[in-house]
Amino acid sequence: MTPFTRKIVFAITFETLGIVMASSFLMLAAATPAAQGLILSAINASVALAWNLIFNAAFEAWEARQAVKGRPIALRALHALLFEGGLTLIMVPFMAWWLHITLWQAFVLEAGLIVLFLIYTYSFT
Repeated sequence: MTPFTRKIVFAITFETLGIVMASSFLMLAAATPAAQGLILSAINASVALAWNLIFNAAFEAWEARQAVKGRPIALRALHALLFEGGLTLIMVPFMAWWLHITLWQAFVLEAGLIVLFLIYTYSFT
């Protein structure tokens, strides 16, 4: 398998399993109907992908203008926190609207998904 093909297979497998896992989480944590949780999980994955492209382009443009090059651990942590924070700001209002719940309830669900995906990403990779 070529490196490019391996990356495509990795990404598709990661996202597919992630959507199944997230929709299962939503079904259990919020008593969300399967179809509604599956659609929300797919939307969340799509938004995360788009946000990833936008955020990383902006972050790398900022990073290129810095005098000090490289990504020490503190900068990597800041990158992760800003990415997840932005994704949370985008998804919480949408999730509240989609599931007909309060912003606080949506925030708690999003926090659960973030923890779930941290464990999943670590395990998958």
